[in-house]
Amino acid sequence: MTGAKTDARQHHDPQIRGFASDNYAGAHPEVLAALALANGGHQIAYGEDDYTEHLQRVFRSHFGQRAQAFPVFNGTGANVVALQAVTDRWGAVVAAETAHINVDECGAPERVGGLKLLTVPTEDGKLTPELIDRQAWGWDDEHRAMPQVVSITQSTELGTVYTPDEIRAICEHAHERGMVVHLDGSRIANAAATLDVPMRAFTNAVGVDILSYGGTKNGAVFGEAVVVLNPDRVRAMKHLRKLSMQLASKMRFVSVQLEALLAKDLWLRNARHANTMAQRLAAGVRQIDGVEILYPVQSNAVFARLPHDVSERLQKRYRFYFWDEQAGDVRWMCAFDTTEEDVDGFLAALREEIAR
Repeated sequence: MTGAKTDARQHHDPQIRGFASDNYAGAHPEVLAALALANGGHQIAYGEDDYTEHLQRVFRSHFGQRAQAFPVFNGTGANVVALQAVTDRWGAVVAAETAHINVDECGAPERVGGLKLLTVPTEDGKLTPELIDRQAWGWDDEHRAMPQVVSITQSTELGTVYTPDEIRAICEHAHERGMVVHLDGSRIANAAATLDVPMRAFTNAVGVDILSYGGTKNGAVFGEAVVVLNPDRVRAMKHLRKLSMQLASKMRFVSVQLEALLAKDLWLRNARHANTMAQRLAAGVRQIDGVEILYPVQSNAVFARLPHDVSERLQKRYRFYFWDEQAGDVRWMCAFDTTEEDVDGFLAALREEIAR
């Protein structure tokens, strides 16, 4: 069918910008073009289409010849499916207290995945072998959930980034204890851009067994993937994906978006731009008295502390979230489509509200 007409209308003002989340951004034009390219005609459903088959080669080019990609709908789904694939019913997952699986997934890993989270407080969102050992014990104690997995996030929920050596140390430590390592990579592209290394340098090359790959925050409409890096440690992925309601019937429309990001360098261009805008924002904030940056700015997030009333007034002009409202901590996120004008306008508004 060609020349189809639509009565759909634009219901939002595309000039409105914010710093609440990289999920607020739309889709990258190259991703939208790929969706149109994949449309038309009939393709086999449930992942047996040509686009999902080709996506396997794309993921292997980034993560090695053993990599197997399983597209899913969203990040929580990716995490729940991945963690189920590497735990027994009595298993537990060691994670940072700030981890998305602990704070922002409405208990899905525990209620839907049926596993126990064993969390550890951290200073910067990053686990270490020593921190892991606070929860990695008691394997023979039938009264305690068995620690079977270490889950790390790259980049972390606080915007910090693990080095490849740090992840290697975690993987070696976990494997020595018979544990599997899962990496939540909802912003994996931003971490690679900061480190200026291929994604394999801090995943399969250093021992990560399974990862959740994020596309939505990097310019996709929707869609993530569970990427199995070590098939020897994973079982029943196809069945778990379906059981967890993450099997897309028209999977080609998920796969082609990830292909658009990963086949060339769009994923990296988008991440580098978002990171650069965060650095511009942080540099400007450091020049404003009364605002404190809380963590190293290593990806596309800036965490800051400022007077509560200033934040409330500023929120009426730009959308963003409190991270810890009682302490006055806020989070400002940059996206692939954040512009220098967006950042400079926000900084001007911040200066005005501080001055009041």
